[in-house]
Amino acid sequence: MTDIKEMRNIGISAHIDSGKTTLTERILFYTQKIHAIHEVRGKDGAGAKMDSMELERERGITISSASTNVAWKKHEINIIDTPGHVDFTVEVERSLRVLDGAVLVLCAIGGVQSQSITVDRQMKRYNVPRIAFINKCDRMGADPKKVTNQLRDKLGHNAVLMQLPIGLEAHFEGVIDLVTMKALYFDGPNGETVRTEAIPEALRSEAAEYRDRLLDKASLFSDELMEAYLEDSVTEAMLYDAVRKGTISLELTPVFLGSAFKNKGVQPLMDAVINYLPSPLDVKNIALDRDDNEKEVILRPDEQMPLVMLAFKLDDTRFGQLTYVRVYQGTLKKGSEILNTRSGRKARVGRLIRMHADEMEDITAAGPGDIVALFGIDCASGDTFTDGSLNYTLSSMFVPSPVISLSLKPVDNKASENMAKAINRFTKEDPTFQSYVDPETNDTIIRGMGELHLDVYIERMRREYKVELQTGEPQVAYRESISRAVEFNYTHKKQTGGAGQYGRVAGIIEPLHEGDFEFVDEIKGGVIPNEYIPACRKGFEACLSRGTLIGFPIVGVKVTINDGNYHTVDSSEMAFTQAAIGAFRENYNRCQPVILEPVMRVSVEAPNEYQGAVLGLLNQRRGTITSAVEDNTFVIIEAEVPLKEMFGYSTVLRSATQGKAEFTMEFAHYSRVPVSVSEELKKEFAQKESERG
Repeated sequence: MTDIKEMRNIGISAHIDSGKTTLTERILFYTQKIHAIHEVRGKDGAGAKMDSMELERERGITISSASTNVAWKKHEINIIDTPGHVDFTVEVERSLRVLDGAVLVLCAIGGVQSQSITVDRQMKRYNVPRIAFINKCDRMGADPKKVTNQLRDKLGHNAVLMQLPIGLEAHFEGVIDLVTMKALYFDGPNGETVRTEAIPEALRSEAAEYRDRLLDKASLFSDELMEAYLEDSVTEAMLYDAVRKGTISLELTPVFLGSAFKNKGVQPLMDAVINYLPSPLDVKNIALDRDDNEKEVILRPDEQMPLVMLAFKLDDTRFGQLTYVRVYQGTLKKGSEILNTRSGRKARVGRLIRMHADEMEDITAAGPGDIVALFGIDCASGDTFTDGSLNYTLSSMFVPSPVISLSLKPVDNKASENMAKAINRFTKEDPTFQSYVDPETNDTIIRGMGELHLDVYIERMRREYKVELQTGEPQVAYRESISRAVEFNYTHKKQTGGAGQYGRVAGIIEPLHEGDFEFVDEIKGGVIPNEYIPACRKGFEACLSRGTLIGFPIVGVKVTINDGNYHTVDSSEMAFTQAAIGAFRENYNRCQPVILEPVMRVSVEAPNEYQGAVLGLLNQRRGTITSAVEDNTFVIIEAEVPLKEMFGYSTVLRSATQGKAEFTMEFAHYSRVPVSVSEELKKEFAQKESERG
């Protein structure tokens, strides 16, 4: 096992099409993990190494995060290449949950784009230190200084340039390292040889100015550097140390430049990963002790301590379930027994492997900081494993709720069986992909994060499981809510000979502005015994699964019970559950219920000449424009648009802009639908109900 100080666990994250997978491919080549470079959309048809799925190679996008392990200058680096498309955002979430550092890749032309903001928010959620890499400096319109300013303005980063470009666009030749004050050029057929020279005369004054800015920012993190800066005796080691401290504390973001496609700037970025991103020793990881009232315990990355690890990703392969785990403490050995602290089940580690995209390397042991995979372990994503001596649990990752659904109909019984197998596998692997059977129509409904998300899974069912099926129209995940407060006083009374049912509940139902449901117990004087209060809550919660306006779940409701009555013989939990259900149903329509729809944050990037067409299309779709930023050649328009209006948008956008525009979309919030749309939805619902009888 590697010395833990010399280990790095990093993720490569960015907006779609910023060059993450291309960058990872170059890293694999320079670390001699692969011996030939293949492009994401390569003519040789091989595709990038990390895009191992056939669909990924066809579409030129990353769908599932891929893990690999490389060595660079005596350091071991575990790398996870994550998807950029927002529909696969859970892949980014699960990766960042277990990583110690990240490389935020930005496009030198597009800069900080919508998904860059989302990825950055995810990094902040898990306190992941990051360095930025401005890619595509060889492309027309590249402006790394503008992108660095956007890092400060849009993301609130204390961004500092660590390099300056030598030329830009077609004249991009290399970079100036502001730490060593040397010019770096990348020679050889694939840029494998880094040539160091003096800084070109024309760029020396600019380099001196930007080095001063770097020293000014870095000296805030080191008193030693501050003194040396004032005395003009700064050493490279002092500067490396200060920038590392600033980066690990999340108070500084070092910015590097290059062009992964043109093989420039990748090796200095690898050096930066080693110099500035944390090892497992620099990161504080906390577990909760289930035997001690979930008290927080700091995990120590020590091989001799009892084992604690987290299963963060599941993958179903032809050999069985593959479980990706991150070891936080202790040593995981082949043949050892491990305990799933959620289910209490024990399992034996039969096969322990290190992944390289879809290739496997058998190993005998893994220590703290290692990211490895196990075969034949039955568990769920987010489960904590120990050696059995501890009963710890690690916090799981954030999982966003699905916003779109689709009905599936297999053509025959064989297709139905295979579809069930596929859905069972995909729902286990991806928490944002959900499935259920509609009890009224008996249709299988799948839910996901967007059209592309569901498209990919349907295509995988057809290819990997040979399922022939028909799909229904996409369905928006609407919600119902209430708009006014109403007092209630309801008595449930039933007498059928012998003991009857009796329960009275009184209180207020009112809108809740944040959250789905809140239950407040203000019962005084024992008018309802304490043991019946949970039954009241259960009754109100039971009513929220289906509203009466359009049959969707009800959210944003606060129920306070402050009075009631019970009978010593006839009252029971069942009676009070029924009283709560009756109270809610009787008063729901008096609360003036409304329909809420998911609103998406849409970002469209198009050539300037199509600005009018793009704005027109968004306005037609009930869009609210939030910003429009023009560049030399492109305009980036951001808007909030109801999901219902976004179906088929990609086709319309392509035809309106001759295929030159692209867009991304992610869930923003729920919003009240206009009256005209509300009436339309109510009519549709009433018609469906009458057809069902």
